[in-house]
Amino acid sequence: MLGPAHRAGAAANAYYRANPVKYDLVDRRCIVTGASSGIGKEVARNLAYFGATVVLACRDRDRGSVALQEIANDSGNDRVTMLQLDVSSRASLRAFVKNVTAGGPVHVLVNNAAVMCRERRVGIDGFEQTWATNVLGYFALSNLLLPAMRRAAPGRIVHVASTYARGLDLGDVQFERRRWAGMAAYAASKQADRMLAWRLAEIAARDAISVHACHPGAVGSGLFREQPNWMTRLMRLGSGWALKSAAEGALTPTFVAADPEVSSQTGRWWVDRRARPCPFAADKAQLEALWRVCAEQAQCDA
Repeated sequence: MLGPAHRAGAAANAYYRANPVKYDLVDRRCIVTGASSGIGKEVARNLAYFGATVVLACRDRDRGSVALQEIANDSGNDRVTMLQLDVSSRASLRAFVKNVTAGGPVHVLVNNAAVMCRERRVGIDGFEQTWATNVLGYFALSNLLLPAMRRAAPGRIVHVASTYARGLDLGDVQFERRRWAGMAAYAASKQADRMLAWRLAEIAARDAISVHACHPGAVGSGLFREQPNWMTRLMRLGSGWALKSAAEGALTPTFVAADPEVSSQTGRWWVDRRARPCPFAADKAQLEALWRVCAEQAQCDA
């Protein structure tokens, strides 16, 4: 039976208005990182539409506040809040986890925040920014929240990754030896995100927490704001000239975060709301090696 928050979402995602899906998330508390814009905001909007208590984890407090008001108004759900979080900062991650766990249980985490940098730059903790945000941020937040999620199980962790995933060199994860290329660093980070999902799925399975990675599709979003114009044109060519909107890109992450049948599975790779073969999952030694690198750099471990 759908609750009032489901019915109130007159301005929520058009797909769910046209294709009613009976996800009832009224008893779920969900965190979405990078929720001030793009795919993250649309995933948060969808989860709010389904009645969840939603925490927007946003680096920019002002943009996050605007997104909060928009999502609350669109969904008719007054259980939407925003907390500031810079996922590339260990201090910010720990402060966020302390605040968010003090506010209630955590059932669902959608790791979505990501960057693609045109120039190589080092973040606040001394790590290359793409690696710090896209990989260490996913790793640290998942691990720091795992105790709270265990207490509230069953739970779910979703890594928003990409089919553009390749080139991970565990001996040079920050492109200190190799020539810098923003797309190459991004692709390596997305390979790492998928591998971390498979490894975390093994660790968390005994705690009734399922872990998945998914591909949102080729989305025209702010992720490419630093890249040259030719890159957007190339993406359009590669995707049949039709980049998805952020709302369309949010459909698969929303499905993986909300669909009840997904909770009976773990360690899966989802594309267009369908489970696909799991690349990078077979090499257990590589998964464990990546985990050790991240645990040392992020200074936390499950």
